[in-house]
Amino acid sequence: MTDSSPGQNPTFKEWAEWKRSWRKNNQRTPRCQCPGHSHTYSQAPGLSPSGKTTDYAFEMAVSNIRYGAGVTKEVGMDLQNMGAKNVCLMTDKNLSQLPPVKTVMDSLVKNGINFKLYDSVRVEPTDRSFMEAVEFAKKGAFDAYVAVGGGSTMDTCKAANLYASSPHSDFLDYVNAPIGKGKPVTVPLRPLIAVPTTSGTGSETTGVAIFDYEHLKVKTGIASRAIKPTLGLIDPLHTLHMPERVVANSGFDVLCHALESYTALPYHMRSPCPSNPITRPAYQGSNPISDIWAVHALQIVAKYLKRAVRNPDDLEARSNMHLASAFAGIGFGNAGVHLCHGMSYPISGLVKKYKAKDYKVDHPLVPHGLSVVLTSPAVFTFTAQMSPERHLEMAEILGADTRTARIPDAGPILADTLRKFLFDLDVDDGLAAIGYSKADIPALVKGTLPQERVTKLAPRPQSEEDLSVLFEASMKLY
Repeated sequence: MTDSSPGQNPTFKEWAEWKRSWRKNNQRTPRCQCPGHSHTYSQAPGLSPSGKTTDYAFEMAVSNIRYGAGVTKEVGMDLQNMGAKNVCLMTDKNLSQLPPVKTVMDSLVKNGINFKLYDSVRVEPTDRSFMEAVEFAKKGAFDAYVAVGGGSTMDTCKAANLYASSPHSDFLDYVNAPIGKGKPVTVPLRPLIAVPTTSGTGSETTGVAIFDYEHLKVKTGIASRAIKPTLGLIDPLHTLHMPERVVANSGFDVLCHALESYTALPYHMRSPCPSNPITRPAYQGSNPISDIWAVHALQIVAKYLKRAVRNPDDLEARSNMHLASAFAGIGFGNAGVHLCHGMSYPISGLVKKYKAKDYKVDHPLVPHGLSVVLTSPAVFTFTAQMSPERHLEMAEILGADTRTARIPDAGPILADTLRKFLFDLDVDDGLAAIGYSKADIPALVKGTLPQERVTKLAPRPQSEEDLSVLFEASMKLY
């Protein structure tokens, strides 16, 4: 068998040609070379370096999705078709006065749907705000739910549905380990229709609900296929109501969802192998199906995000970003995310005085998309050595010329491409610009350590020292 080396510091093109040649000469059975199958995902179950058996399968779970301008008007008919008699409508104070919620209410009234409004959703929810919504849901004895808003509203509604359907459970029963018990959801839930009004979280497609756990001052969440919405109504008309910074920060979440899910640890390398399929996590590692959604979402971000931010009337750009959010949601909702998200949770949870522009809130706030993207140059410099070809592919989609790029430079090339992208969109100059200093790094690292659900999906293992270096490198971007 042939094993000729591509030489020292090969270019991306040379490396790719060597890889194709190696496969041709060293595999008895020709493999499909289409984008969905051209990566080494078809390996049989094996042993991880720790000796634990790794997984051998992945599962795709996604909400039903309906996309189209004006599709929100159909929500009343959908609930009528479901036989709903008593509906909980959830949103936040700001949105309750805006056209998306009015459109939903009009549809419910027109179709004779009895409903109660809960408009106390907290932007960047906490365990306390989740529990307040849960109490409302328990008292209402609802048979269906409608969430109108961004990720905060959709996640709050998922939690309300879950705990109202499992009224004797403790709050931490379903919260991700090691903060909570991470129990599998076995109770039947009520139908939930999600109507996203931002273009970022993809929460309308996923079984994930994120919140700030106030006791530890860190974000965590609930992750189960059982809590994903029954239906996501993706109506691009709602995007016209988003202010500039909301569009930008939402878009950064899409950007990192795509980048992280595409570069995550491959599903067949994740351990341990579940003894029962109900314990297979929602975040399973990169896989051939999620890859397709992630790449396409990134292509849309590269083409449309800057336009969507700069021109509020650009319906084409904002419509495409609304769809990209769902595409990335399908990808990361099954593959997972890794270090950018794991490190973002303490960045949001430990916020001091920073209040983001264009967000009408009465508390300090680092928007989720901003907290995620600020570490992205450092993170992808760190992870690139594990899958340099994927990092270079992402850089190329975002506009980098990789024709003469060398494999060892994959991380710096993607990092520089991201910095230029963020600079063009007026992003704050690193963690220092939102109120953090080197003195905060130990607390930021401490807040990242419990995020094993995502950090263990990073393609490269990381120590506490590694995390410290990544936070320090993220203090300034430019």
